[in-house]
Amino acid sequence: MKNYTLLFLLVGFIGCKSGSNEHAEGTNVMDHSEHQAPTNEDQKSKSPRTAAMAVVDGNHIHIDYSSPSVRGRQIFGGLVAYGEVWVTGAHKATSIQIDKPIQIDGQKIPSGKYGLFTIPGENEWTFIVNQVWDMHLADDYSLEKDVIRISAIPTKLEQPVESLTFEVIPKENNQGEIRFAWSDTQASFTFQND
Repeated sequence: MKNYTLLFLLVGFIGCKSGSNEHAEGTNVMDHSEHQAPTNEDQKSKSPRTAAMAVVDGNHIHIDYSSPSVRGRQIFGGLVAYGEVWVTGAHKATSIQIDKPIQIDGQKIPSGKYGLFTIPGENEWTFIVNQVWDMHLADDYSLEKDVIRISAIPTKLEQPVESLTFEVIPKENNQGEIRFAWSDTQASFTFQND
């Protein structure tokens, strides 16, 4: 077990060198000095903390979230209620941090760190970017602090995804996609660098 822990920490260190502000190509990217290595408790958790990140045309996008597993449960319309604000993970709120301003549906989002919530629905999902990112679950969620709400049509997956997963996917023309998948459901939205 110690060998796996050491390997995990080494990979995390190489992927996110603490205090480094220079990308290999000389482009400024987000400071990772706030990242903490997962603790033994994180690794034992049924919903471990993890991250998804990518550089999209010079803009570092970083999502920090908990990744619960299905473990034979009915997820949407069961464990996760339809029509209610959800932390899109477990425990601490999911956050998204952007190095440079982006646009979503024509609305400018300044660089910074935000809460990333969802309202799952059978036929439509709502992604929420909220000013408050540091909270337990959605306990302190406030509609008044929403920066933007984005509608998304969910798709059913042919192959279920056991552990909740986010991806940041670079696209052409200065665009990127934030993709969520868990159980038999996937939903996403696109953004463009401003």
